[in-house]
Amino acid sequence: MGISASQVKELREKTGAGMMDCKAALEAASGDMEGAIKHLREKGLATAAKRAGRVAAEGMVVARRVSTGESILLELNCETDFVAKTPQFKELADQLASVLEGHSELDGESDATSVGLENMQIPGAGSVADTIAERIASMGESVVARRVARLAPGDGEGVVGSYIHGGGKIGVLVAARTSASGEAAGEVEGLLRDLAMQVAAVSPRFTRREDVPAAELEKEKEIYRGQAAQSGKPEQVIEKIVAGKIEKFFAESCLVEQEYIRDTNLTVAKLVEEASQKAGAPIEVTRFVRLQLGEASGEA
Repeated sequence: MGISASQVKELREKTGAGMMDCKAALEAASGDMEGAIKHLREKGLATAAKRAGRVAAEGMVVARRVSTGESILLELNCETDFVAKTPQFKELADQLASVLEGHSELDGESDATSVGLENMQIPGAGSVADTIAERIASMGESVVARRVARLAPGDGEGVVGSYIHGGGKIGVLVAARTSASGEAAGEVEGLLRDLAMQVAAVSPRFTRREDVPAAELEKEKEIYRGQAAQSGKPEQVIEKIVAGKIEKFFAESCLVEQEYIRDTNLTVAKLVEEASQKAGAPIEVTRFVRLQLGEASGEA
């Protein structure tokens, strides 16, 4: 029997497969739409494994706001920027991020494989692994869920703000401990979104100076002592120079001590203090996660 263009179009819209694949599937199924969909799925799962091994260096980071007190990041990779910009790829990334809602065992940043993402179920769509395999078949590229992150102090206990930069090149979550609720909690979330923009732009390494490991801090001091010693200055002067350089290190490396990028007359700590007064409740920035496409771990 002849296969019409409208049948091919309908199957393409339902599956996202290529036109020639759709036509071949309809012919194999004698024009039966459900049979053609099954044919494509079986063919796709068989070929997906071959494509899965290809290098996937492009993609995007997406953020999903579950509630005021819970947000998620997910980094999904593919082979080309062209596929990364398609609505189907963005839809898949959002769908996978939604699977992580409420998973309390995921705290902070993690590799997607280590948290068992591929074995999780997507309501009405089967496992994550099968869904990715089907998309690999329709997109014709390797697709890999690489990293995930979840910050969730809990509604009423804390707030999480998020920001996505560059169309998905960088994703940031910033969490704060606060008792602010209702409209005030919404204002805190807005503040944290601004701080997430700060993290995306400036890339601090730590949240507070107390988070800097003692060994790393001592290493910095040794470097500064060595530099200052070359000047021949007295020991007490050298220690003052080292102390000044350490303060500069904190100001550059720790989020709350950085200059606020939107107003360099303010530090982030001062901005948070002013926001606390406005909200009528203390706000303590506790942690952040920064995922940059293709980059290594970025949690503090």
